[in-house]
Parts: sequence; C-alpha cells; structure tokens
Amino acid sequence: QVQLVESGGGLVQAGESLRLSCVASDDTFRLYTMGWFRQAPGRDRDLVAAIHWIGGSTQYVDSVKGRFTISRDNAKKTLYLQMNSLRPEDTAVYYCAARTEKFGDISSSRVAYGYWGQGTQVTVSS
Repeated sequence: QVQLVESGGGLVQAGESLRLSCVASDDTFRLYTMGWFRQAPGRDRDLVAAIHWIGGSTQYVDSVKGRFTISRDNAKKTLYLQMNSLRPEDTAVYYCAARTEKFGDISSSRVAYGYWGQGTQVTVSS
C-alpha cells in the first residue's frame, strides 16, 4: 500500500509561485500513474494535473495549462506540482493521489485513484 505525504502549501499573493511535493513511502511509486487534485470549500475534488507512470505523458485541467507543471522523480519517490502565476481561484486544499492499480493510464476520475495524501492548503490572496 502506498502512503503519500504532501508539503509545500502556503499563503501567497496573486502572481506568485509555489511548488508542492508529495513523497511516497514505497519504491513501487514508479509504477503508479499519479495525480494532483484540489478541493475548494463547497466544491468537488477535481483533477488538476496527472502524469503517467512512464512519465512522458501529462494531462492538465484547462484553467492551469501554461501555469502549472507536474513532474516526478522516481529515484526520490516524489511527485511535484510547480504552480506559477497563481490566482485567487487556485485557492484550495491540494491532494496528491496514486491510481489504485499499477501501470494504469491517466484518468481524470477521482474514483480511479485509491491512494491519497492528507492534503496541503494553498491560499492565494488578491
């Protein structure tokens, strides 16, 4: 079972940057397609970005394209989300997640991800 721990959230002003990290407990991290989700108060938890277990393929929600970059370092068992040009509407709790099955494809569905971190708060002031 993969355990995930996020870090890197905080309070920033609009236009600034943050980098989120998610460290996995197990070397099998490299075999899992990973995603970053976010949930604002009163809203659903939605996919922000995902990266295939092979690492070459990524997917982003339209609202973050060109501003956010997802990446992974399998040697460090770490998933990253570089967030630039942050906006107040990016304010949310951000979660990293691993697909339930190894070798899975990218999915935008929350139910496809069986392992979750505890979340890290990102707040962007205007």
